[in-house]
Amino acid sequence: MATVLSVSGSPSATSRTARLLRHLDDRLRRQGHEVTPLDVRTLPAEALLGADFRHPAVVEATALFAEADGVVIGTPVYKAAYSGLLKTLLDLLPQYALTGKTVLPLATGGSTAHVLALDYALRPVLSSMGAAHIVPGWFTLDTDLTAGADGTLTVAPGTAEALAQVTDAFSRALGGRPAVLAPAG
Repeated sequence: MATVLSVSGSPSATSRTARLLRHLDDRLRRQGHEVTPLDVRTLPAEALLGADFRHPAVVEATALFAEADGVVIGTPVYKAAYSGLLKTLLDLLPQYALTGKTVLPLATGGSTAHVLALDYALRPVLSSMGAAHIVPGWFTLDTDLTAGADGTLTVAPGTAEALAQVTDAFSRALGGRPAVLAPAG
């Protein structure tokens, strides 16, 4: 199957966005994909803010993008756009870092007023970076995600079904054939 890079653009260590991505990573792994998580917040701030293209962490992140067949990009929505943290990373990548890649954009936010951030803020950037195929993404309301004290994530039933569908469409676009999976936990 394919190699997938799963990128969280959330600056928070307790992020629902990151937890959602890790939840979807598990589904992709059960479908046979190799998934590598990347939490942008773990990259050195001085490298990101100083645009240090040669910093070892930036070089390593760039290599992860180059090696991936597909990329899942998840971000919280702030002021109707994707996170500034995600933008700093995308700005450091080569112009065509997504050439030949299949991309699944995901966003979380507190209001349906931010739904269009995927199509009007994030999708054009991903397209300009050469993505071969950007599958339909999904916006998830924060209220549909419940984080347990033990780090588990519970996704509201209707949202869980929609996320499964977009994740499976991404998997198919990568050339995979999603197996019929029993609902997780």
